[in-house]
Amino acid sequence: MRDAGGLCGACWGRMTLISPPVCHRLGTPFAIPPFPGDGPPVSAEALADPPAFDRARAAVLFGAVSRDLVHRLKYGDRLDLAAPMARLMAQAAPDLVREADVIVPVPLHLFRLWRRRFNQSALLARSLAAASGKPVHLEALQRVRPTPSQVALSRAERRANVSGAFRVPAMAAPAVAGRRVLLVDDVLTTGATLDACARMLRRSGARGVDALTFARVVEDW
Repeated sequence: MRDAGGLCGACWGRMTLISPPVCHRLGTPFAIPPFPGDGPPVSAEALADPPAFDRARAAVLFGAVSRDLVHRLKYGDRLDLAAPMARLMAQAAPDLVREADVIVPVPLHLFRLWRRRFNQSALLARSLAAASGKPVHLEALQRVRPTPSQVALSRAERRANVSGAFRVPAMAAPAVAGRRVLLVDDVLTTGATLDACARMLRRSGARGVDALTFARVVEDW
């Protein structure tokens, strides 16, 4: 990770890429291959509590190396990491990227954006757009209130924390209405943030909403 825009062989070897079979809705890898069925496999979690987004995918499991990459991007000013991370994301979900009409990053609240100086999700979205040729709309979503960090919160607490935290500005609604939106974020933990964003996009007329992240947390993996 010392070289700009690239990953060393040691880092590659210590990251776990997510590969099929995965839950069609949540993108969670199956520890045991599911039985063949009439359609794509869907996990019990997705059936019990369907998300507002159609499909979620991630490039790698959240572990020591992927966590370090995310932290270096967010807190270490390693903006050069956005491009290789976005390439991994595109390789993990070519169908989601291909079918997207517009790419939209999960927004930061203005206070946090001012402190950090950039939105890491926007950097990933812009890199993904540059690589795919898809349009990106950085202002399609706004975070209208500051939310405490989701770290250490339970699933229910995360959902309550981001409830009502997002909106689609009136000026951005035409860019969303009737279109398939690809939401981009750095890490998927419980999906609460992506779910809250997807609900707002659907209220503004989005034809569909998919989600793509660099890493995802999988318990007991």
